[in-house]
Parts: sequence; structure tokens; C-alpha cells
Amino acid sequence: MSVLFSPVSFGALRLQNRIVVAPMCQYSAHDGSATDWHMMHLGSLAMSGAGLLIMEATAVEPRGRISPDDLGLWADTNEAAIDRVVRAIRSYSPVPISIQLAHAGRKGSTRVPWEGGAQIGPDEADGWRTVAPSPLPYSPGDAPPEELEESEMRRICDAFSVAARRAERLDLNAIEVHAAHGYLLHQFLSPLSNQRRDKYGGILKNRMRFPLEVFEAVRRSFPLEKPVGVRISATDWVEGGWDLEQSIAFSRELERRGAAYIHVSSGGLSPQQNIPVEPGYQVAFAEAIKKALRIPVIAVGLITEPAQAERILESGQADAIALARALLYNPRWPWHAAAELGAQVQAPPQYWRSQPREYKNLFSHELD
Repeated sequence: MSVLFSPVSFGALRLQNRIVVAPMCQYSAHDGSATDWHMMHLGSLAMSGAGLLIMEATAVEPRGRISPDDLGLWADTNEAAIDRVVRAIRSYSPVPISIQLAHAGRKGSTRVPWEGGAQIGPDEADGWRTVAPSPLPYSPGDAPPEELEESEMRRICDAFSVAARRAERLDLNAIEVHAAHGYLLHQFLSPLSNQRRDKYGGILKNRMRFPLEVFEAVRRSFPLEKPVGVRISATDWVEGGWDLEQSIAFSRELERRGAAYIHVSSGGLSPQQNIPVEPGYQVAFAEAIKKALRIPVIAVGLITEPAQAERILESGQADAIALARALLYNPRWPWHAAAELGAQVQAPPQYWRSQPREYKNLFSHELD
């Protein structure tokens, strides 16, 4: 039996297979609210046959967005817009749905990628003053962020908590806390971006303090029977920055506090990063973190072939595989993987007639 298509559990949430749709920013929201684009985009991925669908990085407050077009969950209007999308998906797909709660910190107030992604100045239209643990800009030409006071940190922590309660009202199956890719929680973790001299800076224990407080706030605000996981960057890929050893320590602290899984990515904190990109280039980080934990670990990053994903799981390097760009290019990737690996995958009955003759048992007729 294919390991990729065997069940896995994140806490009490049982997934039918180990393929996870990774959160992918779409930069297509209006004032933080999901649009018809999200209906089409997420609706398509919900039909993919993956075991879990994680919605894109969703800001917990307006200045926590990466761009003015980011998805958010700070207002009733945002909640209603996501509710519309989730209800439509659940009318036709049994896939569990998660949401990634995020704050961009100093990497906020930027143009969308297809417009270059440069920072929008705080005095420009659609721009705002960003915040960070220390007043250090991401890029040399960026406006310096405002250093967060402890009172503002508590307010941001509360914003994560409120967003988690909104996620519960939406009856989402899980939450992922975004502590990767150079955004606010990662900025607190890394000594490159966190140069505070209070209890939130300096030694590792202090740098982990605020991200752990945010995780605890989310965990308290979401039903205990539903999992809360965390996405981390295992390394900054910059000398003297956040690294694997610190990631293991952070992951252990998250596990102690009830994290259901760790989703292992890397990079994003500094333009000085030097990443040796190759197929599966982050899998070794997932493997090292998995050895240190009891909870499941998700591997991600240039995992594009079914046989490659199967080998990672068979060898015990990870417990699940997340796909992003590969699923954008081929939203039916799990169907083709199941065919290649001799497994079954869920598909809507409207599509059952599409299966090739040689794969007559490809589609499972179990709808839940």
C-alpha cells in the first residue's frame, strides 16, 4: 500500500491521505475579504483529492498583511466572505479545511508580486508603517519598521486570538500559525531581525517568548479537539541567523504546548539568504525535526514527483507532504499520484467518468 495515500492524524483530525495543499498567497482580496477568485482557486484545489487544504496566509489585522490585497480575518466582513467560500466547498468536497493565521511584520505594505513586490512607503497610497521586534528594515531601501512596544505585542496576540475564534465560528477543521518566511513571528525568532534588549530579545528563550505566547493564545481560543499546527523556517540560510538547532528547540517547546504538527519550510527572513535550491532541498530539516518530536512533521519544498514523495515518507523523513506550486500547475496532482502508486483517491462523482480504463479503481466512491 502507498504510504502517501495512507491515513495520518494531526491530533484528533484524521486525514485520508498525506498530501497537504500548502497555503499559497493569492493577493486577490478586497479590504481583507475573499473574492470570487478565492471561490474558484480554493474550489479547484478542494477537488484535488488532497488530504488537507490550508488556506493562504490570513492577516489578523490590517497592518499584518503582506500587501493591500491580502486575505484577512480581523472583521465581520472578512469572516462572512470566507464563510461563503467554505460553505460552497463543503457542498461538494469532504476535504478538511485549515487556515494559516499570519502577521507580516516588517515585510508588509508591499506591491503584489506581479507588480514587483517592492515596499509601498508609509506615506504612499495603500501603504502603512510596518512593525517589527526591532527597527531594522527587510531591505536597505525600505522604510524602517516601528519597534513594537509590549502593549502593542499584547494587542497583536489578542488579534491572533480573535481570528482563531472567528476560525471556529467558520467551523474550520484546523489552524496553522505562520512563524516562517521572515514574517513577524519569524522576525522575533531570528537574531538577525530581533535585536531587542528586553525579555523578548537576546538569548533563544527570550526570542521564542512572543511566538510561543501567540501560539498559546491561538490554542486557547480554538477547540481542543481541533489541531493547531505551526509553520516554521528551519534556517535563515544566513550565517549567524536562525538555524536548525534553534528550530528543534522551538519545535519542542511548541510540542509541549500542544502543537499538533510542525510544517518545515525555510528562508524568507533576509535578502542575503543563499539557498541551494534543488529537489527536496528542505527535507533534511524536516527529518531532523521529526527525530526530535513525537508529533507529525510536514515536509515541503520542490517535492514534485509522486515517487519522490513516496520515498520521503517510506524512509521516515516526514509524516506528510505539502505541495504548493506543483498543485497550481497541476491541480489534479493527487489523482495522477494515486494512479502512479496504485492507490485510490477521492473525487467528486461528476468526474468519475474521467478515469482512464487502465485505472478503473482509481476513484474511491466513499464520500467521507
